[in-house]
Amino acid sequence: MTTNPSASNLAQRSKPLDHITVVSLEHAIAAPFCTRQLADLGARVIKIERPEVGDFARAYDQRARGQASHFVWVNRSKESLALDLKNAQHLEVLKALIAKADVVVQNLAPGATARMGLDAATLRAQNPRLIVCDISGYGLDGPYRDKKAYDLLIQSEAGYLSVTGTPDSPSKSGNSIADIAAGMYAYTNILSAIIHRDKTGEGSHIDVSMLESLTEWMGFPMYYAMDGASPPPRSAASHATIYPYGPFAAGGALDPQTLTSPEDQGTVMLGLQNEREWVLFCKHVMLQENLTQDSRFESNAKRNEASTSLRSPHLECVFKFNRSTSD
Repeated sequence: MTTNPSASNLAQRSKPLDHITVVSLEHAIAAPFCTRQLADLGARVIKIERPEVGDFARAYDQRARGQASHFVWVNRSKESLALDLKNAQHLEVLKALIAKADVVVQNLAPGATARMGLDAATLRAQNPRLIVCDISGYGLDGPYRDKKAYDLLIQSEAGYLSVTGTPDSPSKSGNSIADIAAGMYAYTNILSAIIHRDKTGEGSHIDVSMLESLTEWMGFPMYYAMDGASPPPRSAASHATIYPYGPFAAGGALDPQTLTSPEDQGTVMLGLQNEREWVLFCKHVMLQENLTQDSRFESNAKRNEASTSLRSPHLECVFKFNRSTSD
């Protein structure tokens, strides 16, 4: 017989990172998203902000009960400390905090930490066990190292817009995926660095860029277009290479005897990714088991090529009803 632990016992349970202190010079999304994951695992995260104005993401909107939705999302479970890093005394306070920290994370403007003597080489010379993670748009070296970056620019430069949207119009992701990608790679690399330090006693320097992070996410389209092949087309909510996969119209104007009104129209999101699902769908949903023997649809690649023939009339008959012509 098992019992559920009380809420107080759960609160008292140790978390994986409750022995870790993180000092983060952060703003916007990428670094705060990274450190929020660390805080969720129990790390003490001290967020350094500018006096009076704080992280500029605080001013994005006021939708979360008067606070900015982005800021609330990526900053839970943290402590905040306002420091003017151009003030010598404030800078010394920061250095004292870093001296006792396990991890330092920063996504300030390119070159800012070096000008303050807070670059990874300087900090790790003082404390070889320290883990320093730099998050930037384009990395710490290369021709773009001094450029600022924003999510939309990175989505464009990484090629993400080339595969997102409709054939007529590219679209950016509705969320800040370049920031999120960089934040997640920073987070996982910091976890790896903590494990490495536990084994060797050595800290690490981690360099994560938004461009490299999102370029890694573009691996499938790049392999798809190998050797001069055409890239995957923009296919809106459908899939460029898997079919049936995407939105299909449902409902419609029916015979009044069905008691279904035109207001019942809607959309079914359908995703089939393997042959087993295709066979079950034909047999139990479409009630057209013969389609599993149709050579035009015998593999995903062939179904994708013959998507027009498969959509109409076969798939549309399942979800889209037509007005009865009988009187």
